[in-house]
Amino acid sequence: MARRRRGDEPADDLSVGELIDGPTEVLTPEIRAAALAAPAGGGDLEATRDLSGLAPAGGGSDVPADRPGSDPATSASTDARRSGISGGAPTGPTASGDPAARARVELPRLPAAGPLYRRALLNAVPGLGGRRGETVPTVELAVGGVPVDPERLADYDRVCGFRLADRLPATFPHVMGFPLALRMITAPEFPIPLTGVVHVGNRITVHRPVTVADRLDFTTWAENLRPRDRGRQVDVVLVGSVDGEEVWRGVSTYLGRQRTPDGGERRDHGERPPPPAATARWQVTPRVGTDYARVSGDHNPIHTSRWGARLLGFPRPIAHGMWSKARCLAALESRLPEAYTVDVAFKLPVPLPSTVAFSATALGPGWDFSLHDRRGRPHLVGTIR
Repeated sequence: MARRRRGDEPADDLSVGELIDGPTEVLTPEIRAAALAAPAGGGDLEATRDLSGLAPAGGGSDVPADRPGSDPATSASTDARRSGISGGAPTGPTASGDPAARARVELPRLPAAGPLYRRALLNAVPGLGGRRGETVPTVELAVGGVPVDPERLADYDRVCGFRLADRLPATFPHVMGFPLALRMITAPEFPIPLTGVVHVGNRITVHRPVTVADRLDFTTWAENLRPRDRGRQVDVVLVGSVDGEEVWRGVSTYLGRQRTPDGGERRDHGERPPPPAATARWQVTPRVGTDYARVSGDHNPIHTSRWGARLLGFPRPIAHGMWSKARCLAALESRLPEAYTVDVAFKLPVPLPSTVAFSATALGPGWDFSLHDRRGRPHLVGTIR
């Protein structure tokens, strides 16, 4: 019998599917077999197991567009997606830093996040997951014409503390395009498995305000794989464009913990400076994890379930890093310019529940801000420029 719980606490008596995707089907042997099976000449990219197989020789999209009445660019990317193009894709460690080295694959729609999380869990089972790639996939994924859902935007604003408005908060395009980036991260050849990844940083650049009337074209790729003292880091870039113009760009830095031969770049573990005076204190309840998962689509169980958090080494759920960043931006919302870059480093997780101290200091046209715990240890430090 499940232990009784308070109404604002995450449940422990959930199926794997419910932990990841809300109420959904149980992970049956049939679903498991379907998730592990490679597509046989059909299906969409969401079911494709190997992104490297989509990269054509020379890094371009050279499939002929022979479908009557179709647009050549669309037909080429669709054929690449359906058939899987094999070839000599570039394999150097910096290949995906060069757009010419990446094969572009256009999806007809955003992937569903639930199956991707389920695949990531299956790949983490010993004997089921294959070897990780030694470099980043030389592929960029794209999806066009993604509309803004006004109801989802309003719900997101409430959860993160923004005022209700027609303009998108800087962090909202991240959650809109997150399923596309998640498709890249959950690819078997991606160098860091999702189950072991730590989100250590996020940089967002707003080139101009984005509104509910805009339809965003998203593109994502991975680049800059590098060693660190505790493993390897990689950047996942997500770009939002409107009518061919880049209006938003996000770069998420992920750490995969592992031993590296050279040890990688080491952090300075010197004496920590005292935290700045608190501008505000916030009570962060367990509902923050479940509510943000609902509005963002990021249903990682580490944020929503005690059981899921314990599986990954945490005694209780932790807040999403992107919720913490959004909550800080909401506190400064009325003082933000039309265009800016907000850069954040995630330090210590915010356990649920907890009390955090928010600090903000104006520096010329920009800001420095941070979140600290009761002992003065930083959860997050950021800048707006």
